[in-house]
Amino acid sequence: MTPRRNALTPESLAMMDTIARTGSFAAAARELGKVPSALTYSVRQLEDALDVLLFDRRSRQARLTAAGEELLAEGRRLLAEMDAVANRVRRVACGWETQLTIAADGLVSRLTLLELCEAFYGLRPDGLEGGPGTRLRLRTEVLNGTWEALVTGQADLAIGVPMDAATSAGIDVRPLGEVNFVFAVAPHHPLAQVAEPLDDADIVRHRAIAVADSAQRLAPLTVNLLPGQDVLTVPSMQAKIEAQLRGLGCGFVPEPLVRDHLRLGRLVPREVRRQRQKGRFAYAWRSAALGSPRKAPQGLALRWWLEQLESPATRAALMDRFPAGAVPSAVD
Repeated sequence: MTPRRNALTPESLAMMDTIARTGSFAAAARELGKVPSALTYSVRQLEDALDVLLFDRRSRQARLTAAGEELLAEGRRLLAEMDAVANRVRRVACGWETQLTIAADGLVSRLTLLELCEAFYGLRPDGLEGGPGTRLRLRTEVLNGTWEALVTGQADLAIGVPMDAATSAGIDVRPLGEVNFVFAVAPHHPLAQVAEPLDDADIVRHRAIAVADSAQRLAPLTVNLLPGQDVLTVPSMQAKIEAQLRGLGCGFVPEPLVRDHLRLGRLVPREVRRQRQKGRFAYAWRSAALGSPRKAPQGLALRWWLEQLESPATRAALMDRFPAGAVPSAVD
């Protein structure tokens, strides 16, 4: 370790902060419980180690040089980071994860999800300043991508996985809710004028709008596409709805996300001969190491989120609560 690095101790940085804050060596010495000469000696040692002048000796006040200002600013940042590290270490020791990653399907209400984040950040665990301190990371996935993020370890909690997703050892799955899907087109789309109910022969002649499955390793899901049908593939449900509003194609869309568009006539629901679509979704988390019969220790942050998901009202809001005229956009 270099002499310069040895000189930059938490004590020396705190000393600089105290001198700058109090405005004089004498006031800083009183606050630190030192005699002024000892404080002056400590400052000279720091200046010698860094080979710079930190204070303008021509002034009776403790006036910082440009180098001193830089050291003060960076020193305050380093002290804050040291405190943050110490707090995070203590939180981890108390059972709070350093980071919790949540993968949510594009159908999940971001309004409700962010309100849950707000409640989480407002927690005040006993003895821990500034809340739990767990860093939350939200990911937007589609279809099998939500499940893949969980089983590959990229997420700790998956919200909105297909209810019929393949089970895996060490994964707990609970029902989240159902979403009604409606076949809809723009008012100027040709299918808006075809007699109902529409059959597959009517639909296959028109382009479908499909959302790409975000899975990279698992087999992607294909839903409600007819053999030989032209397809425009888009990256999100938001893009799918926008495409259908423009008349670029047709397809099934989640009723809660297009409720306002249907009410205002921007989209027209059409009865189809095939069975009415309903999606069943779940939430899942890793509960044990793969191949191990023992339960993995569950962090307090994940435990809190699972407790919220036990509420029927919360689950319903995640599936059905969207601002008027809005559809969820990507978070990550």
